[in-house]
Amino acid sequence: QVQLVESGGGLVQAGGSLRLSCAASGRTFSNYAMGWFRQAPGKEREFVAGILWSGSSIKYTDPVKGRFSISKDNTKNTVSLQMNSLKPEDTAVYYCGASSLWPVAGPLSSRDMDYWGKGTLVTVSS
Repeated sequence: QVQLVESGGGLVQAGGSLRLSCAASGRTFSNYAMGWFRQAPGKEREFVAGILWSGSSIKYTDPVKGRFSISKDNTKNTVSLQMNSLKPEDTAVYYCGASSLWPVAGPLSSRDMDYWGKGTLVTVSS
């Protein structure tokens, strides 16, 4: 049974940092792309960052470039999202997902994700 379990969310002031982690289990993810998405109240789920399990390619959405960093730890089967210089508009539920697809250009699509975690809430106060 595939499981993606997110952790690390919480309340932080604007300008602060949080580190999210996604623990993956239940199958081999060596041929998968892992992505972080977020969904704010009343909005659609949107792509934040993605990484091939091989680590050979990384993508970010423009609003987080230079502030967020995605990484993985093969020994622990985890994918992390380091979030710095957080802004109130980063407030959302953050989801970890896994996809067998990796677009040559453009972001990962939520429609292409094969597995999802249940999400972790990030709240950034002004």
